[in-house]
Amino acid sequence: MRKLILIVVVGLAIGALLGQLMMSVPGYWLVRVGDTSYQTTFWFGLVLLLAAFVVLHFLLRLIMRLSRPVSRFKGWSSRSRNRSAMRRTVRGLVALAEGRWKRAEKALVKAADDSSTPLVNYLSAALAAHYQGRYEQADTLLKRAHLSTEGADTAVGMMQAQLMLDRQQYEEALAILTRLDRHLPNHPQVLKQLKQAYLSVSDWEGLRRLMPRLGAQQLISQEEREQLEQRAYRELIAQEARDAGDIEQVRTLWADMPDHLRGNVDLIVLYAEALVRGDQQAIAERLLRQSLKEHWDSRLVLRYGLLEVDAARQLVVAEKWLQERPNDPDLLLTLGRLSLRNAYWGKAQEYFEASHRQRPSGVVCAELARLYASLGEHNKSQLYYRQSVELLDKSLPSLPQPTEPEDTLSRSARQAS
Repeated sequence: MRKLILIVVVGLAIGALLGQLMMSVPGYWLVRVGDTSYQTTFWFGLVLLLAAFVVLHFLLRLIMRLSRPVSRFKGWSSRSRNRSAMRRTVRGLVALAEGRWKRAEKALVKAADDSSTPLVNYLSAALAAHYQGRYEQADTLLKRAHLSTEGADTAVGMMQAQLMLDRQQYEEALAILTRLDRHLPNHPQVLKQLKQAYLSVSDWEGLRRLMPRLGAQQLISQEEREQLEQRAYRELIAQEARDAGDIEQVRTLWADMPDHLRGNVDLIVLYAEALVRGDQQAIAERLLRQSLKEHWDSRLVLRYGLLEVDAARQLVVAEKWLQERPNDPDLLLTLGRLSLRNAYWGKAQEYFEASHRQRPSGVVCAELARLYASLGEHNKSQLYYRQSVELLDKSLPSLPQPTEPEDTLSRSARQAS
């Protein structure tokens, strides 16, 4: 209501101003054509002149439109086809989301030529064809998508790589992703697909180098990163360790390893085994000794007892550990083995028996059986041998066994017949 009152007031004010202006500025228009003359007031003539200009303007526009009927019809037809293509595209995308692959492909391909976004149509249609198992048609649609839009190399390449990963064509996918990575080194989706491709082809070196980039882009959780890094380094060390001549490469891998992985017991044991194969047991001994200071683990202790370096020095080091862990069965087993290597037969016997008291083990009994046999105490050797067999038997899976020799003989005879 207030706006209406304001408009009326403003209109009256403008009318009063124009009326005052018309009264204060007198004048007239005189138009003479031959012997005929036309005269009118200045303000009325001005209104007639403006009206004539407006009429002439609209007449000229109408003439221009009527002079180009074909082009206007083509424009109207193009807009109509574009609207129809947009409707088909929407229906195709909805069908794709619903899993109706055949309907989606048909609608998207039919609308592609008239669509304002043909790249979207062809890429989506290629996906629908792929899900139907029509791989050749999917590849054809990807080629049409590449030709439909300038600068579509990245989008088409990423879609092609994903389809190849789904088809388990890992080598081809990796080749495409490597090319894309050179042009787009920090593209999130390319990095994610590279991770999948490296895992699929067991390219552990590529995966190892990819991990920092995935972490920098926050494309991987810390937990998953540590798991994948551990797996990559484990596989790489195992591969290089198969050839004793590649021990320097193994040491380089260990030096490049993130600090948090150097405390992983599995990797420490694996690295120690590689050093032993590479005839670098002194480095392995130092590695195991330093690792045991930081985190005690039975696997490290047992591996330490199997090294062949300075047996006397190793025994002194291990006996110092025994002061802190007097009842550790694995440490006692290791001390027994180190005592054997130092030819301390009695001490070895004591350590083995102490380990056996703490935790009966088939391995310890076997060590005692072998030691007593070497010492000529065959009764004790046989006793511990039987105990080792019994303890090992308990660790075997429960499987049917013959109860009487006759059963075995009769069954063998039936099988032979």
